[in-house]
Parts: sequence; structure tokens; C-alpha cells
Amino acid sequence: MSGKRRIYSSDVTEPADGLWSNALLIGQQLFISGMTARGKDTNVIEGDDEYQQALTVFRKIRHLVEAAGGRMDDVVKMTIFVTRIQHNTEVWRARREFFSGDFPACTLVEVKGLARADILLEIEATAIVGCSA
Repeated sequence: MSGKRRIYSSDVTEPADGLWSNALLIGQQLFISGMTARGKDTNVIEGDDEYQQALTVFRKIRHLVEAAGGRMDDVVKMTIFVTRIQHNTEVWRARREFFSGDFPACTLVEVKGLARADILLEIEATAIVGCSA
């Protein structure tokens, strides 16, 4: 088993030092921290509804998976946190644009709030890089 390696993508803004890692690769397992729709300018949220924000988040996840040498089909587990459960179908609609066939195992949780009131969802993911090859 190889050691732990931090994964970077120029398309995903890194958190300030000492907070968290966006993605860590341990062997073939890729652990992606909860991603939100914050843009490159972290003060701007991309999208004002669940569908648009989910598209932004799934793009970030794809960038990190690809930076680790994988594909979206390598994502095996997701946890999705939403602030308005009644809009979950919009998240599923966005998800279908990134996944097909056997979708990742998934847990959906409604939360009272996230880091800011305009952040409507957060998604964390786990991938096994190369498992779909």
C-alpha cells in the first residue's frame, strides 16, 4: 500500500492551510471532503438553486477524481447534505449528468444549515481509483 497523498486540481480552490484537505489518496482510495458551490472567489456561490449548485459540486468532484487519475465511474460512495429535502429531485437530476449505470452508494441527509445561508447542499465522496477501468 502506498502512502497518503494530497490531491490538487487547479479547478478546485484549496482551503487555507491548516483547515482540511480537499482530497486525499491512500492506495487506490480517494477521500473527497464535502464540496459546496463556492466558486474560485470563495465569496461567490455558483447557482441559486439545488440543481445549479449540484452541477458545480459534481464538476469539482470530477476534477479531483481526474486529478487522482480516476473517472467518475470510480466514485463508490457519496453523502449529500441538503438544507431543503423537498428539492432533492434537483440534486438527482444533476447527478444523472455525471453518473450512469451503477450509481454510487449514497446517503441523503437534511441539515438545518451549512456554512452560509446561500449554500444549499454539500457533497462528500469516496472513490476507488481505477475500479471502473
